[in-house]
Amino acid sequence: MIETDIIIIGAGPVGLFTVFEAGLLKLRCHLIDVLPQPGGQLTEIYPKKPIYDIPGFPEVLAGDLIDNLMKQAAPFKPGFTLGEKAVSIEKTEDGAFIVTTESGTQHKAPNIAIAGGLGVFEPRKPPIPDLQRFEKVGVDYMVKDPEKYRGQHLVISGGGDSALDWTLFLKDVAASITLVHRRTEFRGHLDSVQKVMDLAQTGTIHLVTQAEAVALRGEHQLEQVGLQIQGQDDLTWVKADSFLPLFGLSPKLGPIADWGLALDKNAIEVDTFDYQTSVPGIYAIGDINTYPGKLKLILCGFHEATLMVQSAFKRIYPNKNLVLKYTTVNGVNGF
Repeated sequence: MIETDIIIIGAGPVGLFTVFEAGLLKLRCHLIDVLPQPGGQLTEIYPKKPIYDIPGFPEVLAGDLIDNLMKQAAPFKPGFTLGEKAVSIEKTEDGAFIVTTESGTQHKAPNIAIAGGLGVFEPRKPPIPDLQRFEKVGVDYMVKDPEKYRGQHLVISGGGDSALDWTLFLKDVAASITLVHRRTEFRGHLDSVQKVMDLAQTGTIHLVTQAEAVALRGEHQLEQVGLQIQGQDDLTWVKADSFLPLFGLSPKLGPIADWGLALDKNAIEVDTFDYQTSVPGIYAIGDINTYPGKLKLILCGFHEATLMVQSAFKRIYPNKNLVLKYTTVNGVNGF
């Protein structure tokens, strides 16, 4: 049994920042995440994408933000249970909680902070025959390392920001890029759309609209993608070492939906006083929660985590006077 002060379910940016804020109050934290490494979406989905709305950082790569949060949390020695999904929560007679993972690992604490982002992500897969056969040998649903595609012939399918952003980013990495979209209008930012159109006009990329990727070919790995272009009977086959169908990710609450918490669609309802859920002692912070005026921004999650740990402290030490101290005066080692 792993015992701590706060069990944090989700090791994304908000979960990691919670460790720092809790550490300033001398509260210990242990994080559980189904992914094999900390970072959540930022590490798993877009580690190389820049983020522009973190205070003090005009631009920071998602992966670098996670590295910095890990360094910030390190002095407080958090524990990690990674690669395991939290599947159940039970309340003990002494008012604490036991969180058990699918592997049977048990964790006990008087407070739980659910910082699970948007839940468990599953890629939206196009209905292409043999798609699964080419997964890991040519088909990827997210870009983890852009260098993987250096010198490759790449086909990207999609019409949103993800497809546009990666087309722009990978144009200097891949040998060739074919961007396929079933419409002539794109759903992404107008600036990105214009840049892609300009690249297509100069021949830097190959843009195919009113078309869909419907077939894949290859012996042991992907070699070609078949495009069904509107108005044409025969498929157009395009050389491809990799195919990226970027149709977004479908978030699901997973086991969280069965924990007896008040929900609003795919989010957990909380009280904005301290971001506590309908079950006292269980909090929800970051994108996983909902309340009037909610904004799904990392910096909002940081704010929620800060208030949440104050409440968690009072649950553990109801008779202790909590005095706010400033890191500008005390530093980190002074806590």
